Amino acid sequence: MVSSTHNPDDGVELSYDVVGEGDPILLIHGSALSRAIWRGFGYTKALRGNHRVITMDLRGHGRSGKPHTQPAYAMDVLVADALAVLDAADAPQAHFGGYSVGSRVGFSLAVAAPERLLSLTTLGGTFRIQPGSVGKLFFPEYDAALGSGGMPAFVAGWEARIGAPLDPQTRAAFLANDAHALQAYFRQTEAEPAIAESAVAALELPGLLLAGTADRDRLADSRRAAELMPNARVVELPGRNHGSTLFPAQPILDAWLPFLQEARAAANR
Repeated sequence: MVSSTHNPDDGVELSYDVVGEGDPILLIHGSALSRAIWRGFGYTKALRGNHRVITMDLRGHGRSGKPHTQPAYAMDVLVADALAVLDAADAPQAHFGGYSVGSRVGFSLAVAAPERLLSLTTLGGTFRIQPGSVGKLFFPEYDAALGSGGMPAFVAGWEARIGAPLDPQTRAAFLANDAHALQAYFRQTEAEPAIAESAVAALELPGLLLAGTADRDRLADSRRAAELMPNARVVELPGRNHGSTLFPAQPILDAWLPFLQEARAAANR
């Protein structure tokens, strides 16, 4: 069921949907994608049998509102968006799964409101981002491409960087973005401070941190987070880089579904 709510502070509209029955799980996509990625790659179908799956479009993405000002994308604002969606979906507590920036929202949400999360799963995630990381993930001239040629220029630049076309679902998701909103979002992303390691170490919820072996920075950060968190573990995805983290889904689900069962059992003890 497609629904919408609003951030209570700035009124930005937030689009989300809910399917399935069971413990709630909130899924947040990566940069320049949308909630459709979870359905497209098969995660929603796999999770909905035992969970009420809540997928949301981050502001600046999908069907959610798209402000063009950089401060509108501060991490505390994104956390407030996630809480607003959980409230609207009547989910006082939920499991969490996030890809890329969705993972950073998850870490930040766990720090800000630990009572709201039953578990944390990150895919290609980190609790910190270094200046230049966006250009490293996509291509160095991404900001100029967004400003001059919009999303077609951005997609062309990224495909040139990786030397291959994007998969059709990812390409369509990127081209559907508002270039000026995405530019503001990326600029704020690079300006965000890291979450303190002491705050990560204080996270006691169950954690499953997955990253590709070719996604070296995110794998290193996932390993560090698992060292800090008392109840987290890392799963390495052989050969995957950041862009290929989510697909194919089955190896991820083979680790994720049992983890969710373990987290549910632990919560019911």
